[in-house]
Amino acid sequence: MSAAPVAVSADGLTRAFGDFVAVDHVSFDVRRGEIFGFLGPNGAGKTTTIKMLTALLTPTSGGARVAGFDIATEPEAVKRHIGYMSQLFSLYADLTVDENIALFAGLYSVPPERRAARRRWVLEMAGLETQERRLTGALPLGFKQRLALGCAVLHEPPILFLDEPTSGVDPLSRRRFWDLIYALTAGGTTVFVSTHYMEEAEYCHRLALMNRGRLIALDTPARLRTGAGEPLIELRTNNGLKAVKLLQGMEGVDDAALYGRAVHVRVRDARTAAAAIRRRLDAAGVALQALNEIAPSLEDVFVARIRAAGGAPTD
Repeated sequence: MSAAPVAVSADGLTRAFGDFVAVDHVSFDVRRGEIFGFLGPNGAGKTTTIKMLTALLTPTSGGARVAGFDIATEPEAVKRHIGYMSQLFSLYADLTVDENIALFAGLYSVPPERRAARRRWVLEMAGLETQERRLTGALPLGFKQRLALGCAVLHEPPILFLDEPTSGVDPLSRRRFWDLIYALTAGGTTVFVSTHYMEEAEYCHRLALMNRGRLIALDTPARLRTGAGEPLIELRTNNGLKAVKLLQGMEGVDDAALYGRAVHVRVRDARTAAAAIRRRLDAAGVALQALNEIAPSLEDVFVARIRAAGGAPTD
């Protein structure tokens, strides 16, 4: 992947709204055929960055090139060479499936001789071969999602931007959607995707983590996990919430939080902390059922990085 040509390059990309800096000097490169994931809490600047890269929003300073075109001076060329799908799916609910496909084929200037073949591809990919005349608004969410993806790539763009495309979609539909993304990248398409789902983040070749408008981490999912640094202890008790309250602020403990039915505790030294945790819980009458040092998950890394960077933005 590192030898592939650069498809998207951001250099000091910045966007301010008055005194508020939504994106603050963000720089990165995305290679051709890469699935590049964008993670971050609400208000981190992900969508604003995507809007600048898709030439929908002008940067305050800095710049970027997408498919070889400058987003500030060649915005129309950028738009012709990308596909874009938002979490709202960008479809017209009062049009039929066929009418949506025809509309987007026209908007994306798909050559007339290619339209029939592209229409067949979208219907087959979305599983809508017999539903062409059905109103789009009446489709189940998973079918809307696949139809929106098909419409976004009708013109076979080299770069595809997906802004939280699986929000609200059931897990089975999400899995099928990612199978489609992998099929596109196998053909050379570059995919830039923002998501809140940690399991989806694992599917990306590389992840960029943003917080408060800044890029705070950029690497493969595996390297982000192994580079987490501090040891992580997982414990199970008869009262997880009480255990968290007892351990937060304890000497040698940097953080304690519920993780499903377990408690994850970031510590400075695993052996010393484990003995101290056992004593603290025992003294408070909290029954310890299991205690083990574990490898951090991507969610653990996400939470630790965000807190180290000042915490998530608040309204």
